[in-house]
Amino acid sequence: MSRALHLLAPWALVAVILVVWQAGCALGHAPVFLLPAPTDIGAALAAGWPALLKAALNTLVMSLEAWIVALLVATPLAMLTALSPLIERALAPIAATLQVTPIVAIAPLFVIWAGLDHPERAITVLAAIVAFFPVFSGAVTGLASADKDLERLFDLYGATRLQRLLRLRLPSAVPFWLEGAKVAVGLAIVGAVVAEFVAGSGGSQGLAWRILESSHQLRTADMFAALLVLAILGAGLNAGVRRLEQTLLKTWRGR
Repeated sequence: MSRALHLLAPWALVAVILVVWQAGCALGHAPVFLLPAPTDIGAALAAGWPALLKAALNTLVMSLEAWIVALLVATPLAMLTALSPLIERALAPIAATLQVTPIVAIAPLFVIWAGLDHPERAITVLAAIVAFFPVFSGAVTGLASADKDLERLFDLYGATRLQRLLRLRLPSAVPFWLEGAKVAVGLAIVGAVVAEFVAGSGGSQGLAWRILESSHQLRTADMFAALLVLAILGAGLNAGVRRLEQTLLKTWRGR
């Protein structure tokens, strides 16, 4: 009974919010362009689902590409920091700078470099920059978290830096790296949406462009429908990565 209540509680809260929202719009006679009722949003979703589905797939592809690029770049760089303190001191300021630099400030440059005919390239790179730091930070933290007694044992046997990295520090870093990758996938979606807003081009045809297009025409219900699809996409992708993390951790701990 308790488990069923825990499962139903979020859906019950959503139902209450929708009922109050619908009633408020009906009683307050709010204009549709200002605040559409849930039924208006549902109608917009039903009418525009083919275009929204296509836009969601485009956003998903760009986000996954950015996430993979972030993993492929951040992981080797983090491993290099474990091999040399000098490399760590050299890379740390650059990684911190990427973290604090607003994406809206550098997006126009990447749009120009990628070419106005290919905005999806710039969006993917910008989203990868946003997703880079959690992976890098998690991997660096994990590589530095190896057991100190085992570190002394490796010193006793005269292990090389590469042997210490591959046989001691890398296995210790797996949970931290997975946590960073899980955070990064959400940031990849955020980065892709923000980059598409800044790029201001319909060439990518993602969900952000659908939201922009609807806002320019005051089709607020369509904006809410696109936002709903974006929220579902983000939640689904996060759940998938979380499931992958649990599977990999279970395999790693049971080896």
